[in-house]
Amino acid sequence: MFLLFADCCLLIAVCFASAFTIPPMGRKHVAGHGTKHLRVPKNYCFGCGADNPEGMRLRFYFDEEKKRFYAKFRLGQRFTGPPEHAHGGIVATILDEAMGKVNKLRSSVALTRAMTVEFLRPVPLHKPLLVEAREKRAPRGRKHVNVAEIRNQKGEVLARGEATFVRIDVHAMFGKYLTPEQQKYYGKYIARAADGDALGRRA
Repeated sequence: MFLLFADCCLLIAVCFASAFTIPPMGRKHVAGHGTKHLRVPKNYCFGCGADNPEGMRLRFYFDEEKKRFYAKFRLGQRFTGPPEHAHGGIVATILDEAMGKVNKLRSSVALTRAMTVEFLRPVPLHKPLLVEAREKRAPRGRKHVNVAEIRNQKGEVLARGEATFVRIDVHAMFGKYLTPEQQKYYGKYIARAADGDALGRRA
């Protein structure tokens, strides 16, 4: 089943039968950047936001057994870098988005502090692709280190990333940009997640 968006140049997010088999048992859809303590009313994230008509609308799933996050996707023409292949910035965005989802394992809202990307092979447009992300190690304080790979149908690794994330106080860092409704939701998160370690500061 393919989910086709009105603009044919948009990324085509797909749920297709292919070599990418995500185990049906223990798999669940994970949306946005909320946590079990935080529910975000609208998601305008460029990578995964269903409410962003200009975004990529990546749809992620969590394999509970393997503790990994997955998304199947195809890239449309608007993401061109080299002829018929994706721009490197888009490849990095997908890896960053996938690694960011891993922070849900710890019910953390965290921002990317540093990221490295290995561009191993050109990433093709219009082809079925898979991104997979996991924790590299358990968090240390507010720091999370996650890794991700983009693979093609043959299982070949096209790009690989590693990133350090830092857990933040969303309200302290972005509060002035939030609507009253968003402040209510984020306020609940901070009240439950705060543990006295000065969340709003960078490590």
